[in-house]
Amino acid sequence: MTLARLHPLIRDTSRRPLHTTQRHTTYLAVSITLLLNSTTNLDADNPTTWPIWQTLAPHTTDLHSQATTHPDTSDETLIDVCGLTQKTARYLGEAGLHQSARDLFAELLPIYEQVQGVEHPEILATRHNLARWTGAAGDPAGARDLFAEVLPIYEQVLGAEHPDTLDTRNHHAYWLGKAGDPAGARDLLAELLPIYEQVQGVEHPEILATRHNLAHWIGVAGDPAGARDLFAEVLPIRERVLGAEHPDTVTTRYDLAYWIGAAGDPAGARDLFAEVLPIRERVLGAEHPETLNTRHNLARWIGAAGDPASARDLLAELLPIRERVQGVKHPDTLDTRNDHAYWTGKAGDPGRRPRPARRGAPHP
Repeated sequence: MTLARLHPLIRDTSRRPLHTTQRHTTYLAVSITLLLNSTTNLDADNPTTWPIWQTLAPHTTDLHSQATTHPDTSDETLIDVCGLTQKTARYLGEAGLHQSARDLFAELLPIYEQVQGVEHPEILATRHNLARWTGAAGDPAGARDLFAEVLPIYEQVLGAEHPDTLDTRNHHAYWLGKAGDPAGARDLLAELLPIYEQVQGVEHPEILATRHNLAHWIGVAGDPAGARDLFAEVLPIRERVLGAEHPDTVTTRYDLAYWIGAAGDPAGARDLFAEVLPIRERVLGAEHPETLNTRHNLARWIGAAGDPASARDLLAELLPIRERVQGVKHPDTLDTRNDHAYWTGKAGDPGRRPRPARRGAPHP
């Protein structure tokens, strides 16, 4: 796909006469249609599309702002621009801009509700995504509560075994665990998995995601060897179904590395994280949150395998990047600061040795 880049100054200057000639609504409708057509086959989950989305995002958000503030915008145009905005917000989240995704979904929700009603499937999808990126932006309890609110509506509108309902149950369990109840997450996922397998088949990507998350919460709830073994079962299936470098496959390899270490093999974890890191840097980018998670865990298992000074130094390099990319109060930033202090103590400063944080990054 070839895209022409339009400088924002030229765009804004060219648009001004439209307000005085009463053609603004036509301009909006045509522009939104063109962008919708341009994004039809752009999967926000696929990192290869992100450079195109990066080019389109300023234009889509500009059109969203115009359409939602202009008094003569029709409901049909609002629905179209909301669909375009939802795609853009999803790209922002998948590309690692979690706070931007959360904020755009929060802005989108009341507009969608105004034109389509609170139980329309698109409104439910928007609430689902708002909950997901609220958690990813650093508020797991908020995500848990938002998913708990929208889940019974999914069940009422779509049915208890609709794939979107099951996906929402999966996410609710995930954020329940992240908010402090790993055993509850484990039990909900154990209930969900056989239903999912019956509805969609044992190798459907969503079933693999559920097995992945179940393995993670089994580990966090106290069985690291069980988690390790389940991840080892899921990994070759994801490699066959999705490909060896699909982000979900790499996430499973990442979590397998973590639980290999937690089950008693820090050198094995270190070596596998060392393999995962260049893949994530190439596929997701050097400053994507999941790449930063990989750097964090590589440092941690380097320390656990007997080199605390290197762990300290790697975390010292990582911390300012976390602070800039994710914010100084994000849970991942706090974990990195905590583990840096821990390995500083282990490397020879016993006055700075808090307990290291448990780290993993399941993929909901």
